[in-house]
Formats: sequence, C-alpha cells, structure tokens
Amino acid sequence: MKLFVNMLLEWQDDTETSRVERLLWIDPSYIDVATIELLNPKALPLWQKCKDLEEALVTQQAYVLEIDPYASLLKPEDTIPAKHRERRDQAWEIIAPLVEDKDGRIFFSHGRGALLNAWFEKTGCTKMTLYKYLRRYWQGGQTRNALLPLFGKCGAPGKERQSQEKKRGRPSKISKVTQMPVGVNVDDKIREKFSRGIRQFYENAQGRTLQDAFQKTLEKSFHKGYMLSPDGVLIPCLPPAHELPTFGQFRYWYEKERDATHALTSRGGKRRYNLRHREVLGDSTQMAFGPGSIYQIDATIGDIYLVSSLDRTRIIGRPVIYVLIDVFSRMIIGLSVTLEGPSWLGAMQALENAAVDKVAFCQEYGIEITEEDWPCRHLPEVILADRGELEGYNADNLVKALNVTVSNTPPYRADWKGIVERNFRLSNDKVIHWMPGAVYKPRESGDNDYRLDAVLDLHQFRKLMILAILDHNKEHRMDWYRMDEFMIQEHVEPYPLDLWNWGIRNRAGHLRVKSRDILRLNLLPSEQASVTYRGIRFQGLFYSCDLALREQWFVRARERGGWKIDVAYDPRSLTDIYLRLDEGQRLERCQLIDAEHTFRGRDLYETLDYLETRKQQKNLSRSRKQQSSAALNAQMDQVINEGQEQTLTALEQVTGQSKRSRIKGIRPNRQEERDIEREAQAWKLGEKPPADFSGKVIPLIVPTQDSELDKDAEEPQHEVSAAEPIDNQEDSTHVPQSQLIDKLRRLRPKMWSDDE
Repeated sequence: MKLFVNMLLEWQDDTETSRVERLLWIDPSYIDVATIELLNPKALPLWQKCKDLEEALVTQQAYVLEIDPYASLLKPEDTIPAKHRERRDQAWEIIAPLVEDKDGRIFFSHGRGALLNAWFEKTGCTKMTLYKYLRRYWQGGQTRNALLPLFGKCGAPGKERQSQEKKRGRPSKISKVTQMPVGVNVDDKIREKFSRGIRQFYENAQGRTLQDAFQKTLEKSFHKGYMLSPDGVLIPCLPPAHELPTFGQFRYWYEKERDATHALTSRGGKRRYNLRHREVLGDSTQMAFGPGSIYQIDATIGDIYLVSSLDRTRIIGRPVIYVLIDVFSRMIIGLSVTLEGPSWLGAMQALENAAVDKVAFCQEYGIEITEEDWPCRHLPEVILADRGELEGYNADNLVKALNVTVSNTPPYRADWKGIVERNFRLSNDKVIHWMPGAVYKPRESGDNDYRLDAVLDLHQFRKLMILAILDHNKEHRMDWYRMDEFMIQEHVEPYPLDLWNWGIRNRAGHLRVKSRDILRLNLLPSEQASVTYRGIRFQGLFYSCDLALREQWFVRARERGGWKIDVAYDPRSLTDIYLRLDEGQRLERCQLIDAEHTFRGRDLYETLDYLETRKQQKNLSRSRKQQSSAALNAQMDQVINEGQEQTLTALEQVTGQSKRSRIKGIRPNRQEERDIEREAQAWKLGEKPPADFSGKVIPLIVPTQDSELDKDAEEPQHEVSAAEPIDNQEDSTHVPQSQLIDKLRRLRPKMWSDDE
C-alpha cells in the first residue's frame, strides 16, 4: 500500500491509549518518511522506513484512519473571525520559511536546534513559541488553519466551575473598592434551595415575578431565625446582603436549568401554553386532500345591533352567525344568520345552506349570480367542530344517515380550527364594524349609544353577508397559501374560487482524507437563518431538527423572540439545511417541515423565482382588488341607505317614543322577531314555492266601538295604516304599540281567509 503525506496511521499495540501518527514528509527516493505523534503534546518528527510502514499496514499492525480529527479546521475564510485570521497569519509568517523548505531540513533532529537558534535571532520569537507553532502545524495537517488560536478551549467550555473558598466570577465594584470579597459561591446546597424556591414561588399560577420569587426564597430558605413583631407576627431575620446570594445568581441558575415547556405550563396552564407558546409547525391545509375533505364550522355573535323588519323602530339585538369553510380552498360553503343562540338549529341551517343551490338562495335576497360564482352545494366527508352543537345525538344523523364524519376539537383548543375562527375576525374588520349599529368599542359614560344607530333588519344583514361572502370567495387573495407542485405548474391563483375549481378538476373524490459530511459541510455556502416559533426560517421556508425540538428552540422563540443562526445549504435542493455546531466539528441536519413539502427536492433559485413571482402577482392584483372593493362598497352603501331611509321614515311616523323605550323593548322585540323568523324559515317538505315572492301589503282593519270582529264579514268597517292614530272612548291620540300589534295578530287570519 502506497504512503501519502498527511496520512493518519493508528498502531495496534498493548497500550491503553491509541498511538496515532501523521506522515509529514516522504523522502524523494521513497526510502525514509518523517512522522509525528498526533496526541503527544511534546512530540517531534521521527524518521521511519517506508518499507516498515508498508509492512505494518499489510500485517495489520497499523491501520489507515479515514476521519481526521482536525478536519474541522478546514473551513471557509468568511466563517473565521477577523481576529482569529490575524493571529493565524502572524504565526504563519514566522514558520513559513521553515516548513516550506523543499529539502525538509526542519525534520532532521541533528540540525533543527541550530536552525531554530538562527531563526530566533532573526525574528525575535522564542524557541518555545517556534516549537509550539511547528507542532500545531504538523499535527493539524500542515495547513495554515492549524495555526488558528484555540480560543474555544479557553475557560473550559461546557464544564461547571466547582465551588471553592475563593469567590468565583468578576469582582463587584464594592469588592474593588473595599478589597474584600462580596457575595457567596453557589454550591449544591444553595442550588437546591434555588430550585425549591422556583417550584414553590415562581412556577405556579400565582404569577409572581422572578424578583418576587427570589425575595420569597431568601425569606424561606436563607433566614437565620425569626423575631416577633409587636402584633405577634414572626418576621424572618436575614443575614447581611454580602452574605446572601444575589438576584443575578438566582436568575443565572434558573435560566441554566429551566425547562421552558414546564415553566410556561406551570405559570399559565396547559390551555394557555397550547394557545400561545407551543411550537407551530403544521398547516391546517395539509389535513384536506381536496375540496370537501374537511369543512370547519363555528358560530359567533355578530358585533352589530339590528332592527325589526315589522317595526323598524324596535331594536332586536345582535344576530348569531354560522359559517362553514372548506379547509382545502378556504371557500365559504354555507352561511346561517339567525336570532337563535349558538345551538343545533343554527348549525343545522348552516349545513343545509351548504348543500342548497346558491343561485336560488341568492335570488331570495335580490342577488343575481351564476352557478360559477358560488359552485358549492355539497356535504363534506368530515366536519370539524368545537364540542358544541355537533356533539351529541343530533350529530349522529350526520354520521349514520349522511355518511359525514364529525370531529370535535378538545376543550379550549379553538386554534385547532383556526381557519373559521380567523374568518370571523376578517368579517368583523371588513364588513360589520363599518355598519350602523356596530359594536366597535366598549361604551363609556357620555358616549352615544351605538345601539340607537341600528338601521338594518335581519334580511338586509343577510344580504350584506352574502355580498361579503361572494367577494371573499372570488376576490380574497391568499398569498400565504402553500401551493403544492401541481398547483404551481398550472399557475393557480391563490383565490378560494380558483383553488376550489382546480381541486374539483384534479382532486375530485376525496403529496485530503476527510469525512465526507464534514467536507461537504465546509464546502457548502452558508447564510443566516432565523429561529421562530414556526420553525427555522430560511429563504421563506421553515425547517425543524431534533436538536431544536429537544432544546425547545421554537417554544423559546415564541416566548422571547427569534434569533439568528448560521446554516449551510445546498442550492440544488432545499430539502435539507445544516447547522454548524462546535465551530464546524459537528453538524445537525434540518429538514423541511411537513407543511413545506411542496419545495422538497427543489433548488434555491427555482424557489426564489417562484416566491418573487408571487410577490409581483400580488402587486399586480391591486387594481382588481380595488375595483372589486369599489363594487362591494357601492352595493353595501345602497343596502345601508335603504335601511336608513326606511328606519328614519318609521321613526318619523311614531311620535312621542323615547330612546329609552326603544332600548327597553329589545328582549321582547327579539322574541317576537324570532317567532316570525321561525315560522318563515320552517321547512315544509313537498310544497311547491309560490310563483310570486313579492310582498303584499295587508291593510290594518280597526273595528268601531259598536261592532265586533266578524270572520264572515265581507267588508271591513274601517281601514287605517299602521302609523295612523286611532281615536277611542278616552279621546286618546295614540294607541300603545302592544295593542296595535295584538289587533294585527287577531286580524291576520281573517285577511288570509279573504285572500283565499
């Protein structure tokens, strides 16, 4: 076997420690070879015969090592600090003429001393320093980087200082002035007291600050005794401050031994930890393979007060809004706006609306659309709810009769169906908060009562919600949506309607001798990435690794903010990136999280081009968005103006009604409106809808004092409008509202019989 310079040989002998030698220089005649022991701090070059080494390799007395322990010194220049490079270059200038001598005189022991003495007189560098530089150069693989300063070994990194009599750490300002040590060394006993104080006073639901927990720990575990106060209370007697540990020491050991997950869970509870602090590495879209795979459903109280459609002077309160959203496309599939509280009835109406023809549904509210504008009339495979209406016997019919699987999130985990939860906020910000009667802030004393601004009835509010849904499905651009490779190839735009149509077409029915790793790590380009609570963010993509999960990087990033780390990456594939650890001596592979599977196997420039294209498309879509917003606002203004005009007209026709009387009757008004809504919205199976949906004005018939209501009467004795005052025996000029409604209710059956 041939010998080569810098080859590592490990000798097999009976000693406990391994003897490893590096080949430094081979005689041009291939007779002699100079070697040096790798692990001997006082080693010098030794001469051996080439044939002896070859024989040792053949007889397996020695083996060739493939992994060089000094391979980590081979790193790119831009990764070496400037001060380190400066120290390296200074050492190299001193020994360069010695080691670059082609005759190899520095390897011969009989002339080495004189050579170094002469070099000492020339450079002024001591022989001890020269030997140190030469030994590090030879043992480190005869490269310049072998002369890098070993600052990483300073201070015994990773090893805890043992408590001794002398005070550890930098002297305080008081110590410098008094020349006396101030403070105590933290030993195992003090650390145990710290841990007990943390558990007892900090990592609990009481919410104390760390400073307060430190004070409580001192009072509990570091007192010398108690003194009795005049009122009989035992007060802990603490030693002088210079005999107690400091808050800095308390905080240092807490941070060093802290378990972030346990600490956050102990202080805020498991529910708050899951909502606010846990790592977020997934994506709800990955749960759904195509349109209809999963719908999310939820209800909310609309932040707006409505008026009665029967009497627009009456305020009926706030509606309950149910929404179903398709997880895959973010299409709003079904809607329900009722006065019922969050219940199975509201959920039932929303599910029904998800399966009806949307063209006919919109026609009921005077909105003309085509099938392509809202092509959703289906039930899904799975419905995801929140342990409310869809948990119980009512939901069994969905499972047994309609073959729809119902899944419910755990308690207090609204984040598991964040798509529909987020949609409610968008609806409030985009539509509801700008309507008259909207609940936009807590009312303070002296402010106008926003409930009196209500002008929309339930029918008009439904119409506005339908317009907002149509705009959302068609014009809501989701640049954050993670496209898969097939969507990218077909240039699918991130709009709910476009994603739905694509899914229907394509997803119908239901993604020198050195270690090879070290060599590649140091040859790959490096950049900085950011540790966030969603993962390690690099070039707009998110990664994770075992080290980050084990050390809870993402939890810490969500709690305290992210930080920068250096990573190496292969531009040909963004599937993996690598962390440089221990100054390049160790690597940690990071892989794309499952939510980013679209970019697995893609090269860097292809990904950057795609991300830039999406950014440009977003800028180009502003005109489309502005025009659609203008159209939506115009339609909304028309509906609002209509409601304002009708409400103002109704208020003008009723005299003597105070603001307090309008607000006072909200609850009975709501009850009456709900009864009418129930009757109007009740399902009548088998009936054909009437040909004419237009409303018919029913005259109000008021009997005289001398006559009674007769169902068989052919003509009414007197007709007045709802706003016309009616005289009675007491010569009153106003009929109370409850009497007028009662008469209307009594006359309604007669009018219907007359029409028939």
